[in-house]
Amino acid sequence: MEGIRCDVDAAGADAEHSVPKPELRPGWAGEPKWDGFRAGVSVNAGRVVLRSRRGTEMGRRSGGCGRGCAAVGSDALDGELVVWDAAGRLAFERLQNRLARRGAGAARAAEEWPAHFVAFDLLRLSGTDTTRWPYQRRRAALESVFASRRLSAPWALCRRPPRLMSCASG
Repeated sequence: MEGIRCDVDAAGADAEHSVPKPELRPGWAGEPKWDGFRAGVSVNAGRVVLRSRRGTEMGRRSGGCGRGCAAVGSDALDGELVVWDAAGRLAFERLQNRLARRGAGAARAAEEWPAHFVAFDLLRLSGTDTTRWPYQRRRAALESVFASRRLSAPWALCRRPPRLMSCASG
């Protein structure tokens, strides 16, 4: 995706107006639309890099997600930065509010509305660029990263949509 510059470019995304039926779209895979900010995360020479798809640095304003990036190691992930409300619904307006605050207000907002990073693709694994790997291989490697590193909140792994997995390429 143009603009995600954690140091590896993510795949582009195209909007669809409806969920494609697997039999109509062979070779495709799908992810749900998360109501957040598309982001890429990586750690380069010990420095955490969390950027929006347009390249805006988000690490300092993302609270726990930015600090938790060390668990990613030398990998790079593509995903979505989100905030859930007390009822478990995505709350984009709270995420916007959080990221707009500075100083003490930012710290209070981070505590009140913790951000989570929902990963849906693996861009680099142990220093190896994975963007040319088939989707199924990247997906299996991403799941392995989550299992082996025991990543949990503020990290989340986007679940495979069962209906669409039959049409994933690779």
